[in-house]
Amino acid sequence: MEFIMLLSAVIIVLCIVGNKLSAKIGVPGLIVFLGLGMLFGSDGLLKIPFNDFVASEKICCVCLIFIMFCGGFSTNWDAAKPVALRAGILSSLGTILTALITTIGCHFLIGIGLKESFLVGAVISSTDAASVFSILRGKKLNLKDGLASLLEIESGSNDPFSYMLTIIALALMGTSDVSSLGVTALFQVLFGVLFGFGIAFIAVWFLRRTKIAVNGFDTIFMIAIIFAAYSAPAMIGGNGYLSVYIAGIFIGNSPIKHKAELVHFFDGITGLCQILLFFILGLLSNPSQLPEIVISALAIFLILTFVSRPVATFIICSKGYTNKERLFVAWAGLRGASSIVFAITAVVSQSYGDAKIFNIVMCVCLISVAFQGTLLPVFAKKLGLIDDGSSVMKTFNDYQDETPQFNMMRVFVSEFHDWCGKKISEIALPEESLVLMIKRKETTIVPKGETIIEPGDDVIMSIPSYYDNDDIALKEEKIDKSHKWVNKKIAEIDLPSSYLIIMVKREGETIIPNGSTVILADDTLVVNEQN
Repeated sequence: MEFIMLLSAVIIVLCIVGNKLSAKIGVPGLIVFLGLGMLFGSDGLLKIPFNDFVASEKICCVCLIFIMFCGGFSTNWDAAKPVALRAGILSSLGTILTALITTIGCHFLIGIGLKESFLVGAVISSTDAASVFSILRGKKLNLKDGLASLLEIESGSNDPFSYMLTIIALALMGTSDVSSLGVTALFQVLFGVLFGFGIAFIAVWFLRRTKIAVNGFDTIFMIAIIFAAYSAPAMIGGNGYLSVYIAGIFIGNSPIKHKAELVHFFDGITGLCQILLFFILGLLSNPSQLPEIVISALAIFLILTFVSRPVATFIICSKGYTNKERLFVAWAGLRGASSIVFAITAVVSQSYGDAKIFNIVMCVCLISVAFQGTLLPVFAKKLGLIDDGSSVMKTFNDYQDETPQFNMMRVFVSEFHDWCGKKISEIALPEESLVLMIKRKETTIVPKGETIIEPGDDVIMSIPSYYDNDDIALKEEKIDKSHKWVNKKIAEIDLPSSYLIIMVKREGETIIPNGSTVILADDTLVVNEQN
């Protein structure tokens, strides 16, 4: 038991370090998680024997429902609303078209049986939410015209339709009555939608009328809601994945307390689920068997990437989008964990049971994430779809609406200050900031553009709230009497190039430092130190 715990700790740390390194070289971190799984697996260095598809399906299913819920929970509906209808059509009809075109290609070009071709097309028809969210956030792709929201909604909501097609394909391969497939599909969608909205409504009602945030019980309650949203419809033939995604969007965009804490909690859960899911998939795979299926996998990838996905995208996005935008949306159809999980579902099914489909889908997804994922930021720049004036993080709910959007800031203007003697209209103020008032001795001045700033003025400003995008790591450093910087000016201190003193806290006051600021004993420095 202790060895397993230690090994798990080592794996998680390696995944985190690998993710950090992959970001620097421009490779999606999910590839690292898969690669480590393969490294630890039966064909890797540690040769851990693991081929339990049944256990893998259960674990991966739990990980996938958390990823899907968190994807919905962090979606900013206000930003997504303008493209929601198109994204919904792309995730439903687009997924079906992609599956059918891939089926035709697999059957007539590769020679796979028709029913098996449909199974392959169904399993691999959806874009992967984990891959898309990871790259959009990790690479901070600030895209034009709501493309980020379109991709987020589509990738988060098309897994249920791929799963539905997979169930239909397995029914066709078994002895099920094919005449009931239409009813099956209807119940999948109907119960998924009804339970998703219903359970989410109950959860929001409960959270708004009770106080359960003490000791983190609100996060425990949300975990229970996730399990209920998936399992309740699934038990009566509904689509649990669709239900849990709808519940995530509904709850995440409802006025409940402590959403900021919840979203940070679920960010951590999503990261852990991605590590666990991709590592298990890598552990389950057998790289030594890939040469046998690599040609078929490559052919399927080419059909999917250069025929199926583009055709579906160009049909559905025929109006309202330029050719460059359609090309980018088509290229952003990354395959990943969800397709592999559905392949495992096919393997453990009594109607099919051939592990070959797992290896084929694994290989296709590996190529997709490595090739398409790595080139996605490059394509965005080459097609001119980067919008430097916006942030992709606005399409995610960071829930800073619970805190003031603007902070107050005091700037003391000495006779040597750059603002001294200038009109407010002549000052280059930070974007979205505003001079609210000027304290001049005992007088408070409501400023105008022609107001001249004089020595000794206190300029009171409002500035936008800071959003932590992980690029800036702030920490506090306490200066005691024995510190080597005591009584020295900042200009006299030999600071590393990666070290910046942002502010000085002194006896309840906040000082914005410059080179002549003297560091005193008992000061607290707020610094930014880049690794």
